[in-house]
Amino acid sequence: MQNPALAAAAATTASGFAELPATASHGPLRIEYRWLNETASDAPLAVFLHEGLGSIAMWRDWPQALCERLGMRGLVYSRPGYGLSTPREHGVKWPVDFMTAQARDILPALLDALEIDMRERQRMWVIGHSDGGSIALLYAALYPDALAGAVVIAPHVFVEDISVESIAQTKQLYETTDLRSKLSRYHADVDSAFYGWNDIWLNPAFRQWTISAELASIRQPLVAIQGHDDNYGTMAQIDTIAARVPHAKLVKLDACGHSPHRDAPDKLNDAIAAFVSAQR
Repeated sequence: MQNPALAAAAATTASGFAELPATASHGPLRIEYRWLNETASDAPLAVFLHEGLGSIAMWRDWPQALCERLGMRGLVYSRPGYGLSTPREHGVKWPVDFMTAQARDILPALLDALEIDMRERQRMWVIGHSDGGSIALLYAALYPDALAGAVVIAPHVFVEDISVESIAQTKQLYETTDLRSKLSRYHADVDSAFYGWNDIWLNPAFRQWTISAELASIRQPLVAIQGHDDNYGTMAQIDTIAARVPHAKLVKLDACGHSPHRDAPDKLNDAIAAFVSAQR
């Protein structure tokens, strides 16, 4: 049965912008965010980290549905360069370690700006998809005492040929089909969003990127989920997680591609709910 407090809060969302001060890794940033079930103040918090071309809008209603299933509040935000957040300046390239900077600097600064205290963070779950899954892994490794657990969906731990080939094909589609106009629904500056993601993944220097060593620092509960038909990565990604984090649970979904929340939402939600419930 659904938590009555969450049922009352489900229709309540609060959107806004958080102003983050400049640091050594970035200039001043304006971050688009949205609360889900905001008035359920006693519920644990789930923070959603979107994919490389994602945003608040591109998640659609999946975070809300999952929060209601888990009995949690939710925080969804668009990373810099995406959605309505500060766009990437044209001509500026993301550095090879851009995901580390997102986990180490941007997410903690956003939590600070939203006045999410340490006690609340210790009950917090991070839920990331694709690049967002990698950022969730890095956050869990960097701040093991500042979360309750992590859910990573189709994360990248190292760069595979299949990833680079698919991303190169996506660039061709962006420049020759209506993909650009479709993505423009989700980003204020669609070229900033697309080329920020595409250029770094196709940068030859990025082929050496890996976070496999960092994974050994993860202490909190972790579930990694991957579809067998993912054209952006193979099962080697989450198998590497299991080798580095022995307590991690793996879920491998049949008839599912790179976006399980769209391809197999019921199976995905069942897997996440079962894992989170087992930790309580």
